[in-house]
Amino acid sequence: MPRAPKYAFADTAQQVVGGFLLAGPFVVTEEVWTLASNMGWTNTLVTTAIVFAIGYGALYEADDDRDPDREAEVGGVPLRFLSLMVVSFGSVLVLGLAFTAPTTFVDGPPETVATVTLKATSVGAIFSVVGAATADSVF
Repeated sequence: MPRAPKYAFADTAQQVVGGFLLAGPFVVTEEVWTLASNMGWTNTLVTTAIVFAIGYGALYEADDDRDPDREAEVGGVPLRFLSLMVVSFGSVLVLGLAFTAPTTFVDGPPETVATVTLKATSVGAIFSVVGAATADSVF
């Protein structure tokens, strides 16, 4: 059985580049924030599950060289996958805050702004995870 590629910090760096690249356009799009403001928590959980499914599929199902059972783990979760999730959600959140998107697109008290920001992050992460996983797999 071939040896699985070893996870390194460079893999996270590649994920960051891909994640930020595809997250950017969705963070500054008013439609994403409007969708998020109308989403319920069930919708948010579904979009979050989609991010996890895309990430896992892109890393381990689409790449025969990777085996999650043979990778370094944190709490039973492969470190590469954990990094991918942090990058996917984190890149959207960081860009949103850097561009002041929450306060630009959301009116209301701080609790409302925070809630819509979390929901918008779950939407943007769907696209960010594609870029992050692709960059990790290609480079």
